Amino acid sequence: MKKISYNLFFFFIGFLFITSCSGGDNEPEISMMKAPEMINSNPMDGAKDLPSGDITIVLTYNQNVTSLSSEHSKVTLGSASIISVSAVLTKVTIRVSGLEKGTDYQLIVPKGVILGPTKLEAPKVSITFSTVPKQSITSALCSPNPSAQAIKVYDFLKENYGKKLISGTMANVSWNINEAEWVYKHTDKYPALNAFDFVHLYASPANWIDYGNTTVVENWWSNNGLVAATWHWNVPQSEGSSNYGFYYTGKNNGTGETSFDITKAVQNGTSENLRVKADLDKIADYLLLLKAKNIPVIWRPMHEASGGWFWWGAKGATPFKALWKLMFDTFKERGVNNLIWVWTAQTGDNEWYPGNEYVDIISCDIYNKTVISQLTDEYTSLAQSYPNKMITLSECGNVANMSLQWNAGATWSWFMPWYDYDRTKEVSGAAFNETTHQYANIVWWKDAFKQSVILTRDQMPNLK
Repeated sequence: MKKISYNLFFFFIGFLFITSCSGGDNEPEISMMKAPEMINSNPMDGAKDLPSGDITIVLTYNQNVTSLSSEHSKVTLGSASIISVSAVLTKVTIRVSGLEKGTDYQLIVPKGVILGPTKLEAPKVSITFSTVPKQSITSALCSPNPSAQAIKVYDFLKENYGKKLISGTMANVSWNINEAEWVYKHTDKYPALNAFDFVHLYASPANWIDYGNTTVVENWWSNNGLVAATWHWNVPQSEGSSNYGFYYTGKNNGTGETSFDITKAVQNGTSENLRVKADLDKIADYLLLLKAKNIPVIWRPMHEASGGWFWWGAKGATPFKALWKLMFDTFKERGVNNLIWVWTAQTGDNEWYPGNEYVDIISCDIYNKTVISQLTDEYTSLAQSYPNKMITLSECGNVANMSLQWNAGATWSWFMPWYDYDRTKEVSGAAFNETTHQYANIVWWKDAFKQSVILTRDQMPNLK
């Protein structure tokens, strides 16, 4: 009788517990007994100007979800390819490739592909979006009779524009790949592009700088790396001076400044004109050495002109464009046809544009901007102003991750952080082992290299 009374007691307690937890507003986890519902998506339904190529779509549900791999083939996105579908907690991540520019897409996730914790089937999801409009990129280079290798590089850039993003680094000051080596040391990947600088043209050849020694450039090109070059054009600080500078007087607190007058530089017969013509002939000689080795150069001279801090931009757009044309015509006469010409724009400086017949690619330099809208606005503004030209991020520093920029629609042709002098001046120094950087640290680089859309040197084709 004692045993029976204990059983009755526990039966009675259990009955009270069940009845107290049932009915009305006390039903256990009522939301878990309903099918999961999507509460938002990235991109949002109706989004416009998404990048072409590869993107990642994330759907967020109101409860934890799962998805059987056998159902993933039912997810469709028009002509694009679904690379993978994964469900973790409340998020479903869909990786996509093959998006074309100027195309409307509809993502369809049929009912039953996504399941809730109780295996209830989530209803069908349909999201529409469109990619950035197609641009009719100029088919031919502006240089007359361009070299076969320059054509191949330009065609490669054009074919991949909006689909892939080319990674790049800048030489530490002048004639090296130190920054690229630093990136490789900490990521096991070389960037696809390296930019050199003819900043010491006035001194070359010397025992410390000789642009006639093209070994470093040859090796980079032979390993399928793209070769770019800029020119911080040093001129005498004053007439007859043995000191040189490229900042215009009053623009750099006296460091490396010059009073060199560009308006006189484009007037025949002046001492300034004789100086620039001599420099153009000298640099043409060095560029012809690269031509003889079948090395094309992505050529970005006289950058950031409209800012006015360099002597070539200190007196307005008219003399700048005249000097650009003088350079172009000099190289044409000398047979320098291995160049792809890049003009660096800044916001609202259309009057400085040399013209379609002198420019192949439009670039911009951006520093210290981490708000995505600031970066996409820069890209969109240039793409709208120059609809027949590729747009690239020729210099950058302390900007938002390239993955975020790309996914937001800033589909640059390539990107290139500026160098950190102290970090990479010596490849064998202790500083070289550090992963911090003045403009782009290794965390930033690793995020970039995780993206399938970003090209590294090992992924580059042979363009020879």
